[in-house]
Amino acid sequence: MGNPGAFKRSLMFSALSYLGFETYQLLSPAAVVHAAAKAFRVEEILQQADYLYESGETEKLYQLLAQYKESEDAELLWRLARASRDVAQLSGTSAEKKKALVYEALKYAERALEENAASFAAHKWFAICISDVGDYEGIKAKIANAYVIKEHFEKAIELNPKDATSIHLMGVWCYTFAEMPWYQRRIANVLFAAPPSSTYEEALGYFQRAEQVDPNFYSKNLLLLGKTYLKLHNRKLAAFWLLKAKDYPARTEEDKQELLLQLLVALVRR
Repeated sequence: MGNPGAFKRSLMFSALSYLGFETYQLLSPAAVVHAAAKAFRVEEILQQADYLYESGETEKLYQLLAQYKESEDAELLWRLARASRDVAQLSGTSAEKKKALVYEALKYAERALEENAASFAAHKWFAICISDVGDYEGIKAKIANAYVIKEHFEKAIELNPKDATSIHLMGVWCYTFAEMPWYQRRIANVLFAAPPSSTYEEALGYFQRAEQVDPNFYSKNLLLLGKTYLKLHNRKLAAFWLLKAKDYPARTEEDKQELLLQLLVALVRR
């Protein structure tokens, strides 16, 4: 019979392997059910979050998503980044709390990108949050971040060419650097060999493209079409888009505040 010890060990190994397989068979369906339940739960949370976002329930949305801040789900994390930023923009948020929320939003956006680099929304909100943080880190950091911001907006558009918001934000980037004040431009030229730059024509192209993808999707896109046409000395089209912006119902408090201010500025310049 050969080596009795080896035979016993072989027999024991076979028995353990069989028991392991039987255990797997018993546990595997439970594991599958658990995974399915977890996926269903995340989907349920995302549906609730999207409903609250569309309803303008900014603080309730943040409170809902903040419960899951340790999640590894990119879809949940970029929504939490957006919600954190939206709470930061509320008029009732203190300056200290706003700063904390801005950095918190960036942290969630970074994690969303780490979890899923193929998520266009993760790229979009990462770029938005970096831009916000730049307001606290000085002109040098803000200009340096501009390269990163552009890169991620472009990636978001590449991943989803039908997302009008990403296209709009790329237009905002172009508009911002087209109207950069002379003193900031001088600083940029000193600090960087090739500082970021753009033109009103480039900005207009993105705003028009966003409008083609999703007509009348956003009050700010209408507003910036009007302002860009003003910069390009086309008063007729400027008036057309500014009037459309005036009649558009702003969704968030940030939109209402900025839309009113920018409309006043644009109309005065007419």
